Amino acid sequence: MAEEETKSILIVGGGISGITTSVEAAEVGHEVILIEKNPYLGGRVTQLNKYFPKLCPPSCGLEINFRRIKNNPRVTFYTLAEVEKISGSEGDFDVTVKLNPRYINENCTACNACVEACPVERPNDFNFGMDKTKAIYLPHEFAFPLRYVIDDKFCTKAECAKCVEACKYNAIDLNMKPQSLSFKTGSIVWATGWNPYDATKIDSLGFGRYQNVVINMMMERLATKNGPTKGSIVRPSDGKEVKKVAFVLCAGQRDENHLPYCSSICCLASMKQATYIREQYPESEVFVFYIDIRAPGRYERLYKKIRQDEKIKFIRGKVTNIEEDTETKDLTVVAEDTTTGQKLQEKVELVVLATGIVPTTLESRIPANIAYDEYGFISGTDSGMYAAGCARKPVDVYSSVQDATAAALGAIQSLVRR
Repeated sequence: MAEEETKSILIVGGGISGITTSVEAAEVGHEVILIEKNPYLGGRVTQLNKYFPKLCPPSCGLEINFRRIKNNPRVTFYTLAEVEKISGSEGDFDVTVKLNPRYINENCTACNACVEACPVERPNDFNFGMDKTKAIYLPHEFAFPLRYVIDDKFCTKAECAKCVEACKYNAIDLNMKPQSLSFKTGSIVWATGWNPYDATKIDSLGFGRYQNVVINMMMERLATKNGPTKGSIVRPSDGKEVKKVAFVLCAGQRDENHLPYCSSICCLASMKQATYIREQYPESEVFVFYIDIRAPGRYERLYKKIRQDEKIKFIRGKVTNIEEDTETKDLTVVAEDTTTGQKLQEKVELVVLATGIVPTTLESRIPANIAYDEYGFISGTDSGMYAAGCARKPVDVYSSVQDATAAALGAIQSLVRR
């Protein structure tokens, strides 16, 4: 078998870990195939308002990486793609990938005429259902590739076809079918990312029953300019500005009934989000209910800075219940202050649950010989395969980039060993 046929590296997952692995490997001369199940690259990072500790928006860093991909002929990427089958061994893997139809071809200019014509709406999963898009939509305004997609769970196709009539560029093909792509590769990196823990499983905290109880990723979307409220942090129930907000740390985490482990980043993410509230509403009050605060290494500085804000009150206590006033939709957070032993009841207008990181591999196993720990994180692979980022353990963006660079090196070494 010619060496050229198997010198490529397959990266599965187009979030920050997968993107980093791709560009690091490609920029030292290796062919890379990057596949992503969503219709865009960027993963969870695209949903964030700001990174910590610098508190700057992620769009800049993502744009740089997208440019690196676009300008590098060694990177081939596919969206709406998923691995179906893998066989072979290090240096000589056979891979089959399913390409799901986008129903939009390369002629798309993102002019929005199709959206204006479409009469059907769908819940916007990018914003966690807090608003809606049309059945034909752009995933988000910074989407890469910048191309629309049709949700075939809601689109009636030929029964409607108003979008086809509106498109001047013949970019819409409602007859697109799934395709199968087969190729050989020398090494594989699994960067399959994570999902927020399903907070509806935590009955006592009211998520799913009370509109004004949201999870931390929903807060990111509320705070960002391309979110459902264009950056205005308001209550989902009535659009009211919030003046009293509670953050519940370790929501479902370090709990044998839910996630027994600590996701490591939630304390910092909640403190970051507390700054969103305080910046937007200078007179607001924020209550942070915590078990322990974890701000390792250089992040300690951010924690100390936030503790200096007299309007942010840290309460060491386990939240036992959240109750709703059915008329006002205000919420009462019931907790025990473990430093005083007193029972507390704090009335607020919005509650943010710091839910944890759950690897996508917990529910969607990889079609290869992969070992998992008891929580679903990848703990071992065959030779020639590597895991990166939150597929391996809960990590922040900075650590994901470091982990991905290490995975790129491992994948390159597999090619050399061959």
